[in-house]
Amino acid sequence: MGKGKVVPVIKNECYSMQIEDLNVDGDGVGKIDGYTLFVPGAVPGDRVYVKIVKTNKNYGYARIEEIIAPSQDRCTPSCNVASKCGGCQLQHIKYNAQLEFKKNKVEQTLKRIGGFEDIKVLPTIGMENPDFYRNKAQYPVGEDVHGNIQIGFYANRSHRIVPIETCKIQNEKNDQVIEAVRNYMVDNGVKAYIEETHKGLIRHIVTRYSKHKNVLQVTLVINGRNIPKQEELIKRLTKLEWIEGILLNINCEKTNVILGKETKVIYGKRHIIDTIGDVMYRISPTSFYQVNPVQTEKLYQTALNYAQLTGEEIVWDAYCGIGTIALYLANKAKHVYGVEIVPEAIEDARYNMELNKIENAEFFVGEAEEVIEKKYQEGIIADVIVVDPPRKGCDQKLLDTMINMKPKRVVYVSCDPATLARDVKVLAEGGYEIVEVQPVDMFPHTVHVETIVKLERR
Repeated sequence: MGKGKVVPVIKNECYSMQIEDLNVDGDGVGKIDGYTLFVPGAVPGDRVYVKIVKTNKNYGYARIEEIIAPSQDRCTPSCNVASKCGGCQLQHIKYNAQLEFKKNKVEQTLKRIGGFEDIKVLPTIGMENPDFYRNKAQYPVGEDVHGNIQIGFYANRSHRIVPIETCKIQNEKNDQVIEAVRNYMVDNGVKAYIEETHKGLIRHIVTRYSKHKNVLQVTLVINGRNIPKQEELIKRLTKLEWIEGILLNINCEKTNVILGKETKVIYGKRHIIDTIGDVMYRISPTSFYQVNPVQTEKLYQTALNYAQLTGEEIVWDAYCGIGTIALYLANKAKHVYGVEIVPEAIEDARYNMELNKIENAEFFVGEAEEVIEKKYQEGIIADVIVVDPPRKGCDQKLLDTMINMKPKRVVYVSCDPATLARDVKVLAEGGYEIVEVQPVDMFPHTVHVETIVKLERR
């Protein structure tokens, strides 16, 4: 639209339009008289009748009133609350089209933010069965207006709970856990936590599943230090023979953060053991561990391939968590160093090193940018650096240290294409070039995509 032109649509009025694309949030994108509209739930190729809900100077938002002609990529969601729950943004899109969307998302973000024009982005590595894949679930617990207990997931961009009986991307064992906890609460008068009043006891149910051992760990996040009739809860949950541990996490703060700082075991084990490839990992309740075990093995194998280890390399694994990537690479490297800011995760990493009888690894607690810089000054120079940062990406100081250290290769594992593009641009300006970009679908039916990038020093 040119300067001075009026917006060609009116709020609360309805229009027919063609959907041409998806934005990074998975909303359909189309235009009316050159004016861009974002339409949640729309699919490229849809012809839709929409109602305008919001207009800005350059773009607006609309909702679907009727699908006039569906796209060939549209499908019926397998979950009956997919449109209400904030978990799955793409379940109405055929899986092959989801994979193509994620490849394009990575490609366009690298171009838009990083300025990379001719980058080879490979087709997204998908799943044969993209359902029931998650090994970790976090269910908020609350009450409806009548005081009935609600357990489910938050609606998109809100803290309103959408109750669920089953979830198509979580492990199916969780359904029985939710039922057991709900019945325990109802039968014993145990109250759900209410955010607005900071009253009530049970805030969240957090579960972790070991695919290797087929067992589940249950953590109840509570607004207190104890729960009433604890033995009754344990009795109900342990009727499920695959429950390996029951824990209480203490969170009495007025906060949106799910987990508190203290966790205590009331039954069974504090940790679960899982495997990726041939490597075993002990996982603490609060430690980071990839949520899709099938795809994690593909991701780490790609990282191993990109590292091109011959057995003579020194490797740094920044943001190493419980040592997942570091220990996966250790058998092919001369020596591997890992750093992570969470002390409990490093305890697990050191335990996992012994568990797997790996002797050529060493782990440090601290901020990656501080520890790697300090060790660099002490003479530890890596041939390969692997980074798997949180969504905010790498700290600038770490990027500077990597550039100064001049490793042969950098393997960047990212859960956010935007911060990936930003950081890779810095590395490119510091003497590295992108060799290959591989998206991996760690989160089917959602807009999220994991990406792994191989960079080599020019």
